[in-house]
Amino acid sequence: MTLSSADQIQLDTFWQHCLKHQYFNIGYPENADFDYSQLHRFLRFSINNCGDWSEHSNYVLNSFDFEKDVMAYFATLFDIHPEDSWGYVTNGGTEGNMFGCYLGRELFPDGTLYYSKDTHYSVAKIVKLLRIKCRAVESLANGEIDYDDLIAKIAEDGERHPIIFANIGTTMRGAIDNIATIQQRLQQAGIARQDYYLHADAALSGMILPFVDKPQPFTFADGIDSICVSGHKMIGSPIPCGIVVAKRENVERISVEVDYISAKDKTISGSRNGHTPMIMWAALRSYSAAQWRRRIKHSLSTAQYAVDRLQAAGIQAWRNDNSITVVFPCPSARIAKKYCLATSGDTAHLITTPHHQDNRTIDALIDEVIAETEPHAWRAKRGSDEQREGGAQVPAQVRVSNARFDVI
Repeated sequence: MTLSSADQIQLDTFWQHCLKHQYFNIGYPENADFDYSQLHRFLRFSINNCGDWSEHSNYVLNSFDFEKDVMAYFATLFDIHPEDSWGYVTNGGTEGNMFGCYLGRELFPDGTLYYSKDTHYSVAKIVKLLRIKCRAVESLANGEIDYDDLIAKIAEDGERHPIIFANIGTTMRGAIDNIATIQQRLQQAGIARQDYYLHADAALSGMILPFVDKPQPFTFADGIDSICVSGHKMIGSPIPCGIVVAKRENVERISVEVDYISAKDKTISGSRNGHTPMIMWAALRSYSAAQWRRRIKHSLSTAQYAVDRLQAAGIQAWRNDNSITVVFPCPSARIAKKYCLATSGDTAHLITTPHHQDNRTIDALIDEVIAETEPHAWRAKRGSDEQREGGAQVPAQVRVSNARFDVI
């Protein structure tokens, strides 16, 4: 490969841009703390995981053995026997969510998909692509699905086979829909377990909850039918990727024979990246469960540090339990742009992924937010309900307990 001098300059300029911003990201759930230099040599090969990793294929340059190990790891992590499960390494959370919704639709072709208004935007695309009936459900102030509204809309629709899309960590507020509560409410509504499908979008929190002392329900043992996790978020990857795990009995419904490769295919994309399973494999092999717990504990502690600093300045910051997403009133456009913050309406958040080994970036952001709001801080400290323009109220469902916010 030969590039012109102008092209080389463009590459070199982008290289410097990447070096400058490698560990800067604080507004989005992306972990940049990784080193896959041992895998660099494999970039010279066109590795294609075409079809089902559990099937023999005529296309031999694949990383199926690595993918098999990755899926066995996540099956165990999510409390389902590997032989009773099937899943694969995806291009990211959207594909994992589509796969879960696809299985739900195949199980209940006339079923309606119910999801909260805090659900990731990918669902809006998925319902169009799958042409599945859907209904948006209200959210509680902390971002959880409104369980009363969920049951009310299912009853209003006369839906006998609802497909439930549960968030295990919402995009903006890091809220976790309570799987146990959803199932309890469905049972009370007279809907038997075999008559609904429950998909869990655990893009970020799927690699947090398994390593905390008191996780909310989120596994197959808790009643889910499928779950997806992103690889480039808590795990960390130079290439967007993820995994999806589902019950094998449901997956068999969508299996297709492909004579072109002499194998079956249960995936959505068919030809798949063969390098990302190796990336996931290397990451999972590099850290023990104890090391993951330490990494998660550090990220949660850093999130609480940010909450404490903002609250001490009179800024109404908070986070959900077991969440590394810190929610606070949206700052000026200048600050949001400078720190690449994710914003929605009058709300912003920062996310303390593992590459924030120290608090320098977080402190710099908070210092600017405090400086911008200082003229108004005295009002909050005196208990006033007045907010600066563009500010956000602490959710009514959240209370202060021992210097932190806990969901009631």
